[in-house]
Amino acid sequence: MGDHDVLAERFETHRPRLRAIAYQTLGSVSEADDAVQEAWLRLSRADPSNIENLAGWLTTAVARVCLNMLASRREQPVGVHLPESAVSDADGTGPEAETLLADSIGPALLVILHTLAPAERLAFILHDIFAVPFDDIAAIAGRSPAAARQLASRARRRVQGVTPVPGTDRARQWAITGAFLTAARNGDFDALLEILDPDVVVRSNGTEAVRGAAAVAGRAFPFTQIAQITVPALINGAAGLVTAADGRPITLVGFTITGTKITAIDLSDDPRHIAGTDLAILRS
Repeated sequence: MGDHDVLAERFETHRPRLRAIAYQTLGSVSEADDAVQEAWLRLSRADPSNIENLAGWLTTAVARVCLNMLASRREQPVGVHLPESAVSDADGTGPEAETLLADSIGPALLVILHTLAPAERLAFILHDIFAVPFDDIAAIAGRSPAAARQLASRARRRVQGVTPVPGTDRARQWAITGAFLTAARNGDFDALLEILDPDVVVRSNGTEAVRGAAAVAGRAFPFTQIAQITVPALINGAAGLVTAADGRPITLVGFTITGTKITAIDLSDDPRHIAGTDLAILRS
């Protein structure tokens, strides 16, 4: 086995960790893979004899690539273009999800972090999630160790109090939300009844609009008319749906799930409420 093959083999042992760092920093599976590939290209051009700590060298390389990618992005409104889900399989437990989210901070925190400045986000992720020393983070971010510590501290204060959504696990949330969306798109009355609690309530901007599974599934429930332009989303860290127009969310559809049934559906088209929501629009 040649030196290049040995180096490639060693790199592969670090790939899962590098992908997790890149995904949590960039919020995009495809961009995370691009960042990891660029780190490999940099390694392949480097002199291995000058690398004393390969894990540290690769962490620095992929973190710098991520910062460059963030800097090259066009500025976008906070709360509209936020991290896409790494969970692409129906049950959310596929190998890609397991790799990218092995050290995950959870969807709610990930959404919060993507409202922060890139340097704050990176400092928090590297130190608090991956235990990278502040001296190393300082070198990556071009700051002093004290400044790097302060970046992580500001991010930490921002995410304090964010807790997992109660009532069901994430995989089940996505499965039930996806089943609802499919049934609504197909106009499948029986399938809707199957996943709706008998006493389900629909609220529109906080006011009760419809109650009862049959009424929700069969009456003029507005979501069924707009389902074709509705996409999955994380809404305050929970699985939900968003109707968008011209790249902006116009209606949020949130779910309360108990066991395997939807017990409440909350619709909101209030621009002020939408603007104050931690929102991640995902690919359908």
